[in-house]
Amino acid sequence: MTGSGPPPEPLFTPRFFVMCGYTLTTFLSVFMLLPVAPFRIMELGGTKVAAGMFLGMLTYLSALSAPLTGAIADRIGKRRMLQLSAFALAGFSAAYAATDSYVALPILAAVQGLFWSGLLSASSAYMADVLPESRRAEGFAYWGLATVAAIAIAPGLGFAVYRHGWLALCATMGALQVLLLVIALRLDETPVRARLFEDRFLSLNVIEWRVLAASFTLFLYSFGYGGLTSFVAVYADENGVSPRGFYFMALALAIAVTRLALGRLADRVGHREVLLPSLALVSAGLALLAFGGTRGWMLASAAVFGLGFGIAQPVYVALVMGQVDPRRRGAAFGGILAAFDTGIGTGSVAVGWMADRFGFEAAFGACAVLASLSIPYFLLAERKLLRRSREQNGSL
Repeated sequence: MTGSGPPPEPLFTPRFFVMCGYTLTTFLSVFMLLPVAPFRIMELGGTKVAAGMFLGMLTYLSALSAPLTGAIADRIGKRRMLQLSAFALAGFSAAYAATDSYVALPILAAVQGLFWSGLLSASSAYMADVLPESRRAEGFAYWGLATVAAIAIAPGLGFAVYRHGWLALCATMGALQVLLLVIALRLDETPVRARLFEDRFLSLNVIEWRVLAASFTLFLYSFGYGGLTSFVAVYADENGVSPRGFYFMALALAIAVTRLALGRLADRVGHREVLLPSLALVSAGLALLAFGGTRGWMLASAAVFGLGFGIAQPVYVALVMGQVDPRRRGAAFGGILAAFDTGIGTGSVAVGWMADRFGFEAAFGACAVLASLSIPYFLLAERKLLRRSREQNGSL
C-alpha cells in the first residue's frame, strides 16, 4: 500500500472491545467447566466414555441446532439472541450444581447446547456486521484472542476452584454468566437489521446449505480438538505431567502468537493461501501428541497444533463471509458452527472410546489422519460450493 492511499478502516472501536469482553466472559465460564466435567463424572462413577459424552452431547445439540438458531438470530436480532443465551447459561450453572448424577450431567449439557449455538452464531454474525470488510480476517483473529485468553486461564482456574468442591465451581460459573448478561444488555444492535416479518420464519431455505456442506472441512480437524478438550488433561495426568492445564496454557500461547502475526497477513495475501498450511499444521500437531504424553511431546504438539488451529477458523470464516448475503450471516455462521461442533462432539466421544480400548496414542493418531483429509476436502468444496455461492450472490 502506498503512502497516498486511504488510511485503513478503524478496527478497534468501543463496540469491538465490548464484544471482546462478552466473549472472554463466555469462554471463561465454559472452559472452567469442560476440562473439569470428565473428572466430576468419573468421580460420580462414570467411565471415560461417559465423561466424553458431556462435551459430546453439548456440541452435538449445538451443532444440530446451529443452522436454525443462527437463522433465528438473523430474524429477531443478534443482540436479543445474545441476551437470551446469557440468561439461559446462568440457569444451567444452577442446574449443574443441583445434580449429583453422572447420567444427568450430559443430558443437561445437551440442552445447554441449544443456547450455546445461538450465542456463538449471533456473536460471530454480530462481529461480521461491525468489522471492516477489508480487515475481516484480522478482526476475527484479534477478537479470537479473547477466546485464547480464556483457554489459557480458565482450565487452571477451574481445577483450582474445583478443589473447593463442585458447588464452588458452579457458583463461580454462574457469577460470570450474570456478568455476561450485564454486558449483553449494554450492546447496541448492528447496522444489519433484524428481518422478523420479511418472509416465512421457518423453512428449509433459512439454512445456508452450501456453507454447511463446505464447512465439513472444519469437522475433519475439529474432531481432534474435541478429543483434546475433553481428554488432554486426563492424558497429562496419566503420564504424570503437571499442572493438568499445562497443555491448554501452551496451546493458548501458540494460538495468540499466530493470530497476532498472521491475522493482517491473511487479508493481504489471501485467505485460501493461509488456510491450507494451517490445516497441515493442525494434523501435524495431533500426530506429535500421538507419539507420547510426556511434557516434551505435549509441548511440541501444543505449539504446532496451536499455530495451525489459531488461524484456520478466523481465515475460513473471513473467506466464507465474502460469499454470503449480509442478511444471512447468522445462518451462515450456523452452518459453520454445525460442522465445527459436530466434529468436536464426535471427537470427544470417539477419543474416549478409543482411549479405553487402544490407548490415547492410538486415539490421537486417528485424529491426525482425519485432520489431514481436511485439505483435499476444502479444495474440492471451494471449487464446487463456495465459488458457486459467490456467483449466485453476485447475481442478486
